[in-house]
Amino acid sequence: MSDLTQYMKTRRSSLSLTLEEPGPDADQLRTILEIATRVPDHGKLAPWRFELWPMNVRQKVHDQLQERLYAATDIDDVEKKAQGTAKLLHAPCVLVAISTAAEHPKIPIWEQHLSTGAACMNTLIAANSLGFEAQWLTAWYIYRNDCRDILGLAPGEQIAGIIHIGTNKAPKTDRPRPDIDSLYSIRES
Repeated sequence: MSDLTQYMKTRRSSLSLTLEEPGPDADQLRTILEIATRVPDHGKLAPWRFELWPMNVRQKVHDQLQERLYAATDIDDVEKKAQGTAKLLHAPCVLVAISTAAEHPKIPIWEQHLSTGAACMNTLIAANSLGFEAQWLTAWYIYRNDCRDILGLAPGEQIAGIIHIGTNKAPKTDRPRPDIDSLYSIRES
């Protein structure tokens, strides 16, 4: 079995709350992005973009989101969502993957979203290949129209993933994985 096969069979994200310094430097981040973008991309549209959110940006976004959260009257479990927002402040590196999928005469939007998801997954793998740990997260605020201004999204854009990257010294535990036999079949006709 190759090292890559073994890695893929045992790959596991680290929790963002356990990620510490060091994070990737500028050259390592460029390598991560080069790998992230080597994904299936029907039509060569590159229907995604990435933003690095340094700590000063994350603190500002966090504070504005918390203000919006506590002012909203239509949100349940506010304290849990506040904890989710606080995750922006833990890892040394936060890379945001943004889907720029748009109507196209030949390429369905859902294929563009799939390409964005593949770019997110490649980001995790690339971070691991450089010796870092990573976690791909989403949160309540990426689904709310009233938070788009805080997130700096252009019309039609969506955050596909908030990818936390750093070094993890905490032991990782695996979670139950799907039963392959229940997900796989051979079509007879």
